[in-house]
Amino acid sequence: MRAGADLLIGIDSGTSVIKAVAFELGGRQIASASVPNAYAMGADGSAVQPLDRTWDDCAAAIRGLAEKIEGLAARTAAIAVTAQGDGTWLVGAGDRPVSEAWLWLDARAAPTVERLAAGPLNRARFEATGTGLNTCQQGSQLAHMDRTAPHLLDTAEVALHCKDWLYLKLTGVRATDPSEASFTFGNFRSRAYDDTAIEALGLSSRRGLLPEIIDGTEITHPLTAEAARQTGLLAGTPVSLGYVDMAMTALGAGVHTGEPAACSVIGSTGVHLKACRFEDVFLNAEGTGYVIALPVPGVVTQVQTNMAATLNIDWVLKIASDILSTADAPVRPSDLVPRIEGWLAESRPGALLYHPYISEAGERGPFVNAKARADFIGLSTAHRYADLVRAVIEGLGMAMRDCYSAMGDLPTELRLTGGAARSKALRGILSAAVGASVRVSSREEAGAAGAAMMAAVAVGAYPSMEACIAEWVTPLLGATEAPDRGLADAYQRLFPVYATARRALVPVWGELGALRGL
Repeated sequence: MRAGADLLIGIDSGTSVIKAVAFELGGRQIASASVPNAYAMGADGSAVQPLDRTWDDCAAAIRGLAEKIEGLAARTAAIAVTAQGDGTWLVGAGDRPVSEAWLWLDARAAPTVERLAAGPLNRARFEATGTGLNTCQQGSQLAHMDRTAPHLLDTAEVALHCKDWLYLKLTGVRATDPSEASFTFGNFRSRAYDDTAIEALGLSSRRGLLPEIIDGTEITHPLTAEAARQTGLLAGTPVSLGYVDMAMTALGAGVHTGEPAACSVIGSTGVHLKACRFEDVFLNAEGTGYVIALPVPGVVTQVQTNMAATLNIDWVLKIASDILSTADAPVRPSDLVPRIEGWLAESRPGALLYHPYISEAGERGPFVNAKARADFIGLSTAHRYADLVRAVIEGLGMAMRDCYSAMGDLPTELRLTGGAARSKALRGILSAAVGASVRVSSREEAGAAGAAMMAAVAVGAYPSMEACIAEWVTPLLGATEAPDRGLADAYQRLFPVYATARRALVPVWGELGALRGL
Protein backbone atom coordinates (compact mmCIF):
# COMPACT_ATOMS: atom_id res chain seq x y z
CA MET A 1 0.00 0.00 0.00
CA ARG A 2 1.09 3.58 -0.67
CA ALA A 3 2.58 5.38 2.32
CA GLY A 4 -0.06 7.40 4.14
CA ALA A 5 -2.92 5.53 2.47
CA ASP A 6 -5.28 4.71 5.34
CA LEU A 7 -8.73 4.63 3.70
CA LEU A 8 -10.78 2.35 1.47
CA ILE A 9 -13.60 3.56 -0.78
CA GLY A 10 -16.60 1.30 -1.29
CA ILE A 11 -18.90 2.15 -4.20
CA ASP A 12 -22.44 0.77 -4.13
CA SER A 13 -24.42 1.59 -7.27
CA GLY A 14 -28.09 0.92 -6.63
CA THR A 15 -30.95 1.24 -9.08
CA SER A 16 -31.79 4.80 -8.08
CA VAL A 17 -28.87 5.96 -5.88
CA ILE A 18 -25.10 5.61 -6.17
CA LYS A 19 -23.08 5.83 -2.95
CA ALA A 20 -19.38 6.30 -2.32
CA VAL A 21 -18.38 5.45 1.24
CA ALA A 22 -15.01 5.86 2.96
CA PHE A 23 -13.81 3.40 5.60
CA GLU A 24 -10.71 3.25 7.71
CA LEU A 25 -8.63 0.11 7.14
CA GLY A 26 -10.00 -1.25 10.42
CA GLY A 27 -13.60 -0.90 9.23
CA ARG A 28 -14.87 2.33 10.79
CA GLN A 29 -17.06 4.28 8.38
CA ILE A 30 -16.03 7.94 8.29
CA ALA A 31 -18.02 9.59 5.47
CA SER A 32 -20.33 8.94 2.55
CA ALA A 33 -21.70 10.77 -0.46
CA SER A 34 -24.56 9.84 -2.77
CA VAL A 35 -25.98 10.89 -6.13
CA PRO A 36 -29.44 10.01 -7.49
CA ASN A 37 -29.37 7.82 -10.58
CA ALA A 38 -32.25 7.87 -13.06
CA TYR A 39 -33.99 5.00 -14.82
CA ALA A 40 -37.07 4.82 -17.03
CA MET A 41 -40.00 2.39 -17.08
CA GLY A 42 -41.98 1.69 -20.25
CA ALA A 43 -45.48 0.44 -20.95
CA ASP A 44 -43.93 -2.57 -22.70
CA GLY A 45 -42.38 -3.76 -19.42
CA SER A 46 -39.03 -2.16 -20.10
CA ALA A 47 -36.81 -0.71 -17.38
CA VAL A 48 -33.68 0.95 -18.72
CA GLN A 49 -30.80 3.06 -17.50
CA PRO A 50 -28.20 5.03 -19.49
CA LEU A 51 -24.70 3.57 -19.07
CA ASP A 52 -22.89 6.89 -19.45
CA ARG A 53 -25.20 8.58 -16.95
CA THR A 54 -24.50 5.83 -14.41
CA TRP A 55 -20.74 6.31 -14.78
CA ASP A 56 -21.05 10.09 -14.56
CA ASP A 57 -23.08 9.74 -11.37
CA CYS A 58 -20.52 7.33 -9.93
CA ALA A 59 -17.70 9.76 -10.60
CA ALA A 60 -19.77 12.57 -9.08
CA ALA A 61 -20.36 10.54 -5.91
CA ILE A 62 -16.61 10.01 -5.52
CA ARG A 63 -15.95 13.72 -6.03
CA GLY A 64 -18.64 14.45 -3.44
CA LEU A 65 -16.84 12.18 -0.99
CA ALA A 66 -13.62 14.10 -1.61
CA GLU A 67 -15.39 17.30 -0.57
CA LYS A 68 -15.98 15.73 2.85
CA ILE A 69 -12.52 14.20 3.41
CA GLU A 70 -9.43 16.33 3.10
CA GLY A 71 -6.69 14.65 1.07
CA LEU A 72 -8.91 11.74 0.03
CA ALA A 73 -6.94 10.94 -3.12
CA ALA A 74 -3.61 10.50 -1.32
CA ARG A 75 -5.26 8.64 1.57
CA THR A 76 -7.08 6.07 -0.60
CA ALA A 77 -5.42 2.66 -0.43
CA ALA A 78 -7.95 1.00 -2.75
CA ILE A 79 -11.38 1.33 -4.32
CA ALA A 80 -14.00 -1.42 -4.55
CA VAL A 81 -17.24 -1.45 -6.52
CA THR A 82 -20.50 -3.37 -6.18
CA ALA A 83 -23.87 -2.65 -7.74
CA GLN A 84 -27.43 -3.74 -8.48
CA GLY A 85 -27.55 -7.31 -9.73
CA ASP A 86 -28.88 -9.02 -12.85
CA GLY A 87 -29.67 -6.87 -15.88
CA THR A 88 -27.73 -6.49 -19.12
CA TRP A 89 -25.19 -3.78 -19.88
CA LEU A 90 -23.99 -4.26 -23.48
CA VAL A 91 -20.70 -2.70 -24.56
CA GLY A 92 -19.29 -2.56 -28.06
CA ALA A 93 -16.30 -1.20 -29.95
CA GLY A 94 -14.22 1.38 -28.12
CA ASP A 95 -15.94 0.38 -24.85
CA ARG A 96 -18.99 2.36 -25.88
CA PRO A 97 -22.54 1.38 -24.83
CA VAL A 98 -24.55 -0.48 -27.45
CA SER A 99 -27.88 0.56 -25.95
CA GLU A 100 -29.36 1.56 -22.64
CA ALA A 101 -28.97 -1.10 -19.95
CA TRP A 102 -31.84 -3.51 -19.34
CA LEU A 103 -32.28 -3.48 -15.55
CA TRP A 104 -33.35 -6.24 -13.19
CA LEU A 105 -36.79 -4.57 -13.19
CA ASP A 106 -37.20 -5.18 -16.92
CA ALA A 107 -40.03 -7.65 -17.64
CA ARG A 108 -39.75 -7.95 -21.44
CA ALA A 109 -38.12 -11.39 -21.27
CA ALA A 110 -41.19 -13.00 -19.65
CA PRO A 111 -42.22 -15.07 -22.72
CA THR A 112 -38.64 -16.25 -23.16
CA VAL A 113 -38.48 -17.31 -19.51
CA GLU A 114 -41.63 -19.39 -19.98
CA ARG A 115 -40.18 -21.03 -23.08
CA LEU A 116 -36.78 -21.77 -21.52
CA ALA A 117 -38.30 -23.02 -18.25
CA ALA A 118 -40.12 -25.71 -20.24
CA GLY A 119 -36.95 -26.73 -22.08
CA PRO A 120 -35.28 -30.15 -21.66
CA LEU A 121 -32.09 -28.72 -20.16
CA ASN A 122 -33.65 -26.34 -17.65
CA ARG A 123 -33.33 -28.65 -14.63
CA ALA A 124 -29.70 -29.39 -15.49
CA ARG A 125 -29.10 -25.64 -15.78
CA PHE A 126 -30.72 -25.12 -12.37
CA GLU A 127 -28.62 -27.83 -10.74
CA ALA A 128 -25.45 -26.22 -12.12
CA THR A 129 -26.27 -22.60 -11.30
CA GLY A 130 -28.57 -23.17 -8.32
CA THR A 131 -30.66 -20.36 -9.77
CA GLY A 132 -34.19 -20.36 -11.14
CA LEU A 133 -35.04 -18.50 -14.31
CA ASN A 134 -36.69 -15.10 -14.13
CA THR A 135 -36.91 -11.94 -16.20
CA CYS A 136 -34.37 -10.15 -14.01
CA GLN A 137 -31.42 -12.19 -15.17
CA GLN A 138 -28.92 -11.43 -17.87
CA GLY A 139 -29.18 -14.95 -19.29
CA SER A 140 -32.94 -14.61 -19.84
CA GLN A 141 -32.55 -11.11 -21.22
CA LEU A 142 -29.78 -12.09 -23.65
CA ALA A 143 -31.84 -15.05 -24.84
CA HIS A 144 -34.81 -12.73 -25.40
CA MET A 145 -32.66 -10.20 -27.26
CA ASP A 146 -31.26 -12.98 -29.43
CA ARG A 147 -34.79 -13.80 -30.61
CA THR A 148 -36.30 -10.32 -30.78
CA ALA A 149 -33.42 -7.85 -31.27
CA PRO A 150 -30.36 -9.82 -32.45
CA HIS A 151 -28.74 -6.67 -33.84
CA LEU A 152 -27.99 -5.61 -30.25
CA LEU A 153 -25.94 -8.73 -29.65
CA ASP A 154 -24.38 -8.56 -33.10
CA THR A 155 -23.10 -5.07 -32.26
CA ALA A 156 -21.95 -5.89 -28.73
CA GLU A 157 -18.49 -7.14 -27.84
CA VAL A 158 -19.17 -7.94 -24.19
CA ALA A 159 -22.19 -8.34 -21.89
CA LEU A 160 -21.58 -6.78 -18.49
CA HIS A 161 -23.49 -6.13 -15.28
CA CYS A 162 -23.70 -2.71 -13.64
CA LYS A 163 -20.67 -3.11 -11.38
CA ASP A 164 -18.71 -4.59 -14.30
CA TRP A 165 -19.48 -1.50 -16.38
CA LEU A 166 -18.22 0.78 -13.60
CA TYR A 167 -15.13 -1.40 -13.21
CA LEU A 168 -14.48 -1.02 -16.94
CA LYS A 169 -14.75 2.76 -16.63
CA LEU A 170 -12.45 2.77 -13.60
CA THR A 171 -9.79 0.41 -14.94
CA GLY A 172 -10.30 -0.18 -18.67
CA VAL A 173 -10.70 -3.93 -17.97
CA ARG A 174 -13.69 -5.97 -19.17
CA ALA A 175 -14.47 -8.51 -16.44
CA THR A 176 -17.14 -9.90 -14.16
CA ASP A 177 -17.02 -11.57 -10.75
CA PRO A 178 -17.61 -15.20 -9.66
CA SER A 179 -21.01 -14.47 -8.09
CA GLU A 180 -22.91 -13.10 -11.08
CA ALA A 181 -21.02 -15.28 -13.56
CA SER A 182 -21.89 -18.53 -11.78
CA PHE A 183 -25.52 -17.87 -10.87
CA THR A 184 -26.32 -16.79 -14.43
CA PHE A 185 -24.13 -18.86 -16.74
CA GLY A 186 -22.03 -21.12 -14.55
CA ASN A 187 -21.65 -23.65 -11.79
CA PHE A 188 -21.67 -22.45 -8.18
CA ARG A 189 -19.29 -25.26 -7.19
CA SER A 190 -16.53 -24.27 -9.62
CA ARG A 191 -17.40 -20.54 -9.85
CA ALA A 192 -16.78 -20.84 -13.59
CA TYR A 193 -18.88 -20.81 -16.76
CA ASP A 194 -20.78 -24.02 -17.51
CA ASP A 195 -21.43 -25.33 -21.03
CA THR A 196 -24.77 -26.90 -20.10
CA ALA A 197 -26.07 -23.74 -18.45
CA ILE A 198 -25.17 -21.67 -21.49
CA GLU A 199 -26.67 -24.24 -23.88
CA ALA A 200 -29.90 -24.37 -21.84
CA LEU A 201 -30.27 -20.63 -22.43
CA GLY A 202 -29.73 -21.09 -26.16
CA LEU A 203 -26.65 -18.87 -26.01
CA SER A 204 -23.83 -21.19 -27.07
CA SER A 205 -23.29 -19.08 -30.20
CA ARG A 206 -23.08 -15.94 -28.05
CA ARG A 207 -20.56 -17.26 -25.55
CA GLY A 208 -17.98 -14.80 -26.82
CA LEU A 209 -19.94 -12.02 -25.12
CA LEU A 210 -19.14 -13.38 -21.66
CA PRO A 211 -16.22 -11.57 -19.99
CA GLU A 212 -13.30 -12.91 -17.99
CA ILE A 213 -14.11 -13.86 -14.39
CA ILE A 214 -11.88 -12.31 -11.70
CA ASP A 215 -12.02 -12.41 -7.90
CA GLY A 216 -11.57 -8.99 -6.34
CA THR A 217 -10.03 -10.40 -3.15
CA GLU A 218 -7.11 -11.70 -5.23
CA ILE A 219 -6.85 -9.43 -8.29
CA THR A 220 -6.97 -5.65 -8.63
CA HIS A 221 -6.35 -3.35 -11.57
CA PRO A 222 -5.04 0.21 -11.42
CA LEU A 223 -7.26 3.26 -11.79
CA THR A 224 -6.70 4.72 -15.26
CA ALA A 225 -5.50 8.25 -15.88
CA GLU A 226 -8.85 9.19 -17.43
CA ALA A 227 -10.83 7.77 -14.49
CA ALA A 228 -8.48 9.59 -12.12
CA ARG A 229 -9.21 12.84 -13.94
CA GLN A 230 -12.96 12.33 -13.65
CA THR A 231 -13.02 11.17 -10.02
CA GLY A 232 -10.23 13.26 -8.55
CA LEU A 233 -8.38 10.19 -7.25
CA LEU A 234 -4.82 9.17 -8.07
CA ALA A 235 -4.04 7.17 -11.20
CA GLY A 236 -2.73 3.72 -10.29
CA THR A 237 -4.89 3.34 -7.16
CA PRO A 238 -5.85 -0.37 -6.92
CA VAL A 239 -9.47 -1.14 -7.84
CA SER A 240 -11.23 -4.31 -6.67
CA LEU A 241 -14.26 -5.75 -8.47
CA GLY A 242 -16.76 -6.70 -5.79
CA TYR A 243 -19.41 -9.39 -5.90
CA VAL A 244 -23.06 -8.56 -6.59
CA ASP A 245 -24.73 -6.18 -4.13
CA MET A 246 -26.88 -8.85 -2.43
CA ALA A 247 -23.75 -10.80 -1.49
CA MET A 248 -21.86 -7.69 -0.41
CA THR A 249 -24.72 -6.42 1.76
CA ALA A 250 -25.11 -9.81 3.41
CA LEU A 251 -21.36 -10.05 4.01
CA GLY A 252 -21.27 -6.59 5.58
CA ALA A 253 -24.35 -7.35 7.71
CA GLY A 254 -23.08 -10.68 9.11
CA VAL A 255 -24.33 -13.56 6.98
CA HIS A 256 -21.01 -15.32 7.67
CA THR A 257 -19.14 -14.76 10.92
CA GLY A 258 -17.05 -17.89 11.22
CA GLU A 259 -20.06 -20.15 10.89
CA PRO A 260 -22.68 -19.71 8.15
CA ALA A 261 -25.81 -17.85 9.24
CA ALA A 262 -28.91 -16.28 7.69
CA CYS A 263 -29.48 -12.65 6.78
CA SER A 264 -32.49 -10.71 5.52
CA VAL A 265 -32.29 -7.29 3.90
CA ILE A 266 -35.62 -5.55 4.54
CA GLY A 267 -35.73 -2.66 2.12
CA SER A 268 -38.00 -1.77 -0.79
CA THR A 269 -37.48 -5.38 -1.81
CA GLY A 270 -36.82 -8.30 0.53
CA VAL A 271 -33.66 -10.36 0.15
CA HIS A 272 -33.29 -13.51 2.25
CA LEU A 273 -29.97 -15.36 2.34
CA LYS A 274 -28.58 -18.47 4.03
CA ALA A 275 -24.84 -19.04 3.99
CA CYS A 276 -23.65 -22.61 3.64
CA ARG A 277 -20.93 -24.82 2.22
CA PHE A 278 -21.76 -25.64 -1.37
CA GLU A 279 -22.16 -29.33 -0.56
CA ASP A 280 -25.04 -28.36 1.78
CA VAL A 281 -27.02 -26.34 -0.78
CA PHE A 282 -30.70 -27.32 -0.92
CA LEU A 283 -32.02 -27.28 -4.50
CA ASN A 284 -35.81 -27.17 -4.27
CA ALA A 285 -38.11 -29.11 -6.56
CA GLU A 286 -39.66 -25.92 -7.94
CA GLY A 287 -36.32 -24.73 -9.30
CA THR A 288 -36.49 -21.25 -7.77
CA GLY A 289 -34.08 -18.94 -5.97
CA TYR A 290 -30.42 -18.16 -6.43
CA VAL A 291 -27.13 -19.60 -5.26
CA ILE A 292 -24.67 -16.72 -4.99
CA ALA A 293 -21.01 -17.12 -4.09
CA LEU A 294 -19.43 -15.25 -1.19
CA PRO A 295 -15.79 -14.11 -1.30
CA VAL A 296 -15.00 -16.88 1.18
CA PRO A 297 -13.56 -20.18 -0.11
CA GLY A 298 -16.21 -22.91 -0.34
CA VAL A 299 -19.04 -20.71 1.01
CA VAL A 300 -22.12 -19.64 -0.93
CA THR A 301 -25.45 -18.07 -0.11
CA GLN A 302 -28.80 -19.55 -0.99
CA VAL A 303 -31.10 -16.65 -1.82
CA GLN A 304 -34.80 -16.02 -2.28
CA THR A 305 -36.00 -12.51 -3.02
CA ASN A 306 -39.40 -10.84 -2.66
CA MET A 307 -40.16 -8.24 -5.31
CA ALA A 308 -41.64 -5.95 -2.66
CA ALA A 309 -41.04 -5.71 1.08
CA THR A 310 -41.36 -2.24 2.63
CA LEU A 311 -43.08 -1.07 -0.57
CA ASN A 312 -46.13 -2.76 0.97
CA ILE A 313 -45.82 -0.62 4.10
CA ASP A 314 -45.35 2.49 1.95
CA TRP A 315 -48.59 1.62 0.15
CA VAL A 316 -50.72 1.09 3.27
CA LEU A 317 -49.43 4.36 4.76
CA LYS A 318 -50.13 6.17 1.49
CA ILE A 319 -53.76 5.10 1.75
CA ALA A 320 -54.02 6.76 5.17
CA SER A 321 -52.16 9.87 4.05
CA ASP A 322 -54.55 10.31 1.12
CA ILE A 323 -57.54 10.10 3.47
CA LEU A 324 -56.11 12.37 6.17
CA SER A 325 -54.65 15.04 3.90
CA THR A 326 -56.42 18.26 3.08
CA ALA A 327 -55.41 21.05 0.75
CA ASP A 328 -54.30 23.15 3.72
CA ALA A 329 -52.77 20.34 5.78
CA PRO A 330 -51.13 17.62 3.69
CA VAL A 331 -50.07 14.45 5.50
CA ARG A 332 -47.10 12.56 4.08
CA PRO A 333 -46.81 8.78 4.46
CA SER A 334 -43.54 9.31 6.34
CA ASP A 335 -45.43 11.40 8.92
CA LEU A 336 -47.39 8.26 9.84
CA VAL A 337 -44.40 5.96 10.46
CA PRO A 338 -44.29 6.82 14.20
CA ARG A 339 -47.90 5.60 14.50
CA ILE A 340 -47.15 2.08 13.26
CA GLU A 341 -46.26 0.67 16.66
CA GLY A 342 -49.49 2.09 18.11
CA TRP A 343 -51.54 0.47 15.36
CA LEU A 344 -49.81 -2.82 16.00
CA ALA A 345 -50.66 -2.57 19.70
CA GLU A 346 -54.33 -1.95 18.84
CA SER A 347 -54.68 -5.01 16.63
CA ARG A 348 -54.81 -8.77 17.12
CA PRO A 349 -52.18 -11.08 15.57
CA GLY A 350 -53.40 -13.09 12.62
CA ALA A 351 -56.75 -11.31 12.35
CA LEU A 352 -56.29 -11.00 8.58
CA LEU A 353 -54.20 -12.65 5.90
CA TYR A 354 -52.17 -10.54 3.45
CA HIS A 355 -49.96 -11.63 0.56
CA PRO A 356 -47.42 -8.84 -0.05
CA TYR A 357 -47.23 -9.11 -3.85
CA ILE A 358 -47.77 -5.37 -4.37
CA SER A 359 -45.19 -5.01 -7.17
CA GLU A 360 -46.44 -4.44 -10.72
CA ALA A 361 -43.85 -7.05 -11.72
CA GLY A 362 -45.55 -9.76 -9.63
CA GLU A 363 -43.40 -12.06 -7.50
CA ARG A 364 -40.10 -13.91 -7.91
CA GLY A 365 -39.51 -15.60 -4.56
CA PRO A 366 -40.05 -18.32 -3.60
CA PHE A 367 -42.12 -18.69 -6.78
CA VAL A 368 -42.05 -16.82 -10.09
CA ASN A 369 -45.34 -15.33 -11.30
CA ALA A 370 -45.47 -11.97 -13.07
CA LYS A 371 -49.25 -11.87 -12.55
CA ALA A 372 -49.19 -12.36 -8.76
CA ARG A 373 -50.82 -9.50 -6.84
CA ALA A 374 -51.39 -8.54 -3.20
CA ASP A 375 -54.61 -9.28 -1.35
CA PHE A 376 -56.39 -9.21 2.01
CA ILE A 377 -58.29 -12.35 3.03
CA GLY A 378 -60.79 -12.52 5.87
CA LEU A 379 -62.12 -8.95 5.99
CA SER A 380 -65.27 -8.24 7.96
CA THR A 381 -67.02 -5.18 9.36
CA ALA A 382 -65.14 -5.75 12.64
CA HIS A 383 -61.77 -4.88 11.10
CA ARG A 384 -60.22 -1.43 11.30
CA TYR A 385 -57.24 0.30 9.70
CA ALA A 386 -54.91 -0.95 12.45
CA ASP A 387 -55.75 -4.52 11.42
CA LEU A 388 -54.76 -3.72 7.83
CA VAL A 389 -51.40 -2.34 8.96
CA ARG A 390 -50.70 -5.41 11.11
CA ALA A 391 -51.74 -7.76 8.30
CA VAL A 392 -49.37 -6.04 5.86
CA ILE A 393 -46.42 -6.38 8.24
CA GLU A 394 -47.35 -9.96 9.12
CA GLY A 395 -47.50 -10.62 5.38
CA LEU A 396 -43.85 -9.60 5.13
CA GLY A 397 -43.06 -12.11 7.89
CA MET A 398 -45.04 -14.87 6.17
CA ALA A 399 -43.30 -14.11 2.86
CA MET A 400 -39.93 -14.28 4.64
CA ARG A 401 -40.82 -17.66 6.13
CA ASP A 402 -42.02 -18.84 2.70
CA CYS A 403 -38.62 -17.90 1.24
CA TYR A 404 -36.58 -19.62 3.96
CA SER A 405 -38.79 -22.72 3.73
CA ALA A 406 -37.84 -23.00 0.05
CA MET A 407 -34.16 -23.15 1.07
CA GLY A 408 -34.45 -26.10 3.47
CA ASP A 409 -34.58 -25.88 7.27
CA LEU A 410 -35.64 -22.59 8.82
CA PRO A 411 -32.77 -20.63 10.41
CA THR A 412 -32.47 -20.35 14.18
CA GLU A 413 -30.91 -16.87 14.02
CA LEU A 414 -31.39 -14.04 11.57
CA ARG A 415 -29.15 -11.06 10.97
CA LEU A 416 -31.33 -8.16 9.81
CA THR A 417 -30.37 -5.08 7.85
CA GLY A 418 -32.25 -2.42 5.89
CA GLY A 419 -34.25 0.58 7.05
CA ALA A 420 -37.15 -1.45 8.45
CA ALA A 421 -34.81 -3.36 10.76
CA ARG A 422 -34.66 -0.28 12.99
CA SER A 423 -38.25 -0.87 14.15
CA LYS A 424 -38.40 -3.05 17.27
CA ALA A 425 -42.06 -3.94 16.63
CA LEU A 426 -41.37 -4.99 13.05
CA ARG A 427 -38.34 -7.03 14.14
CA GLY A 428 -40.54 -8.80 16.67
CA ILE A 429 -43.06 -9.81 14.01
CA LEU A 430 -40.39 -11.01 11.58
CA SER A 431 -38.61 -12.92 14.35
CA ALA A 432 -41.81 -14.66 15.41
CA ALA A 433 -42.87 -15.38 11.82
CA VAL A 434 -39.67 -17.35 11.19
CA GLY A 435 -39.33 -18.59 14.77
CA ALA A 436 -35.76 -17.30 14.90
CA SER A 437 -33.79 -14.95 17.11
CA VAL A 438 -32.63 -11.75 15.42
CA ARG A 439 -29.51 -9.63 15.60
CA VAL A 440 -29.19 -6.26 13.91
CA SER A 441 -25.93 -4.87 12.58
CA SER A 442 -25.15 -1.24 13.34
CA ARG A 443 -23.26 -1.05 10.02
CA GLU A 444 -24.78 1.88 8.11
CA GLU A 445 -23.71 0.98 4.57
CA ALA A 446 -23.40 -2.79 4.51
CA GLY A 447 -23.15 -3.12 0.72
CA ALA A 448 -20.31 -0.64 0.35
CA ALA A 449 -18.66 -2.19 3.40
CA GLY A 450 -18.79 -5.68 1.90
CA ALA A 451 -17.08 -4.42 -1.25
CA ALA A 452 -14.48 -2.49 0.77
CA MET A 453 -13.76 -5.66 2.77
CA MET A 454 -12.78 -7.37 -0.47
CA ALA A 455 -10.39 -4.51 -1.25
CA ALA A 456 -8.97 -4.74 2.28
CA VAL A 457 -8.04 -8.37 1.69
CA ALA A 458 -6.79 -7.70 -1.84
CA VAL A 459 -4.28 -5.06 -0.74
CA GLY A 460 -3.07 -7.09 2.24
CA ALA A 461 -4.67 -5.16 5.08
CA TYR A 462 -6.00 -8.56 6.24
CA PRO A 463 -4.61 -12.04 5.49
CA SER A 464 -8.06 -13.52 4.83
CA MET A 465 -11.74 -12.61 4.65
CA GLU A 466 -12.34 -14.38 7.97
CA ALA A 467 -9.82 -12.07 9.64
CA CYS A 468 -11.49 -9.04 8.08
CA ILE A 469 -14.95 -10.22 9.19
CA ALA A 470 -13.70 -10.54 12.76
CA GLU A 471 -12.96 -6.79 12.88
CA TRP A 472 -15.42 -5.30 10.37
CA VAL A 473 -18.57 -7.31 11.06
CA THR A 474 -18.78 -9.31 14.29
CA PRO A 475 -18.28 -6.41 16.75
CA LEU A 476 -21.13 -4.47 15.10
CA LEU A 477 -23.78 -7.14 15.66
CA GLY A 478 -26.28 -6.19 18.35
CA ALA A 479 -27.63 -8.31 21.17
CA THR A 480 -29.68 -11.40 20.39
CA GLU A 481 -33.45 -10.77 20.47
CA ALA A 482 -35.42 -13.98 21.05
CA PRO A 483 -38.84 -14.41 19.41
CA ASP A 484 -42.00 -14.06 21.47
CA ARG A 485 -43.05 -17.69 21.91
CA GLY A 486 -46.78 -17.00 21.98
CA LEU A 487 -46.57 -14.95 18.80
CA ALA A 488 -44.30 -17.53 17.15
CA ASP A 489 -46.83 -20.28 17.93
CA ALA A 490 -49.64 -18.19 16.42
CA TYR A 491 -47.65 -17.58 13.23
CA GLN A 492 -46.69 -21.23 12.96
CA ARG A 493 -50.40 -22.01 12.77
CA LEU A 494 -51.04 -19.14 10.36
CA PHE A 495 -48.32 -19.97 7.83
CA PRO A 496 -49.92 -23.12 6.32
CA VAL A 497 -53.06 -21.06 5.67
CA TYR A 498 -50.95 -18.35 4.02
CA ALA A 499 -49.20 -20.92 1.80
CA THR A 500 -52.43 -22.72 0.85
CA ALA A 501 -54.10 -19.43 -0.09
CA ARG A 502 -51.25 -18.21 -2.28
CA ARG A 503 -51.24 -21.49 -4.22
CA ALA A 504 -55.02 -21.38 -4.63
CA LEU A 505 -54.84 -17.82 -6.00
CA VAL A 506 -52.67 -18.71 -9.01
CA PRO A 507 -55.61 -19.20 -11.44
CA VAL A 508 -57.27 -16.04 -10.10
CA TRP A 509 -54.11 -14.02 -10.81
CA GLY A 510 -54.06 -15.50 -14.29
CA GLU A 511 -57.65 -14.56 -15.05
CA LEU A 512 -57.23 -11.05 -13.64
CA GLY A 513 -54.04 -10.65 -15.63
CA ALA A 514 -55.87 -11.65 -18.80
CA LEU A 515 -58.54 -9.03 -18.09
CA ARG A 516 -55.81 -6.41 -17.67
CA GLY A 517 -54.11 -7.52 -20.88
CA LEU A 518 -51.06 -9.02 -19.15
